[in-house]
Amino acid sequence: MMFLKCPRTKLSVWAALCVFVLCWLYIFPVYRLPSDKEIVNEVLRQGKAWNKNFTGISMFRKLLRDCCDPRNLFSVTKQNAPPGKILWYDGEFYYSHTVNNDSYSLFIEETPFQQPLKKCSVVGNGGILKHSGCGKEIDRADFIMRCNLPPLSEDYREDVGTKTHLVTANPSIIEKRFQNLLWSRKKFVESVKVYGSSYIYMPAFSMKPGTDPSFRAYHALSDIGANQTVVFANPDFLKNVGKFWKSRGIHAKRLSTGLFLVSLALGLCDEVTIYGFWPFSVDLNERFISHHYYDNILPFSGFHAMPEEFLQLWVLHKTGTLRMRVGQCEEETG
Repeated sequence: MMFLKCPRTKLSVWAALCVFVLCWLYIFPVYRLPSDKEIVNEVLRQGKAWNKNFTGISMFRKLLRDCCDPRNLFSVTKQNAPPGKILWYDGEFYYSHTVNNDSYSLFIEETPFQQPLKKCSVVGNGGILKHSGCGKEIDRADFIMRCNLPPLSEDYREDVGTKTHLVTANPSIIEKRFQNLLWSRKKFVESVKVYGSSYIYMPAFSMKPGTDPSFRAYHALSDIGANQTVVFANPDFLKNVGKFWKSRGIHAKRLSTGLFLVSLALGLCDEVTIYGFWPFSVDLNERFISHHYYDNILPFSGFHAMPEEFLQLWVLHKTGTLRMRVGQCEEETG
């Protein structure tokens, strides 16, 4: 009787390869993302019915509290970042900033959101907001968060509202739109007046090149006593939120700003409604829509995983943990 001979070394190589593949599939599961049309059909099947799930909200808030502590670590403060503390950049693992007297003086005393927030609106910039008529509903929230210094001019207010309590500003915006604030501050100072007495949330310690522009933005507003207050994102919070969503199937170089804000809102608010989170090229009537409500500039390919993020948020909507608006907002009556 003959037996197939296979050298032990080859068996070892194949065994190691199998283990590697299984581990890869465990960490990065293979699945097919639904097409735009499939997503539209799924949303239409869901309809407009939505029921708030108090238990689901409490459970998700606990998950976020345990992993990320948004109440205390949302921003860099004098309490959690004293002089001498090393802040490791969450987007560049080999760089850090040691808090010195100069940087310490720029930090707020403590996280400004200690009290439970009630109804929160998180407003993305998706083209789905155009002609939505959601502006009044957005403005009725107790706390309103917006992404990346979006335009709120008269042309858009009916769809996106007018009020802002917190708005993010990525250092890349300071670089591209305001020339890194190296030559003039006036354009930047004038542009943020539309956000009223809001917090401007900047990831100064995500990437090393973003630190100086963030500090310059702080000084540009502080030196003239502007109504806006610059707060810096805590890199530990951003890193932990990234790990939290990665464990739930989002595999991207970096989460979108919108998902960071939704995570913050879910950790701080009793009720969260999100708008403008629709990363698809067609609306619910399968008509083409622009990427943003104000332009059609696409993000860098492969940097974010927007469809994956949407599917995670859609699950939270269906389970009543948050409410997602993806069509027109109807005016309340009575």
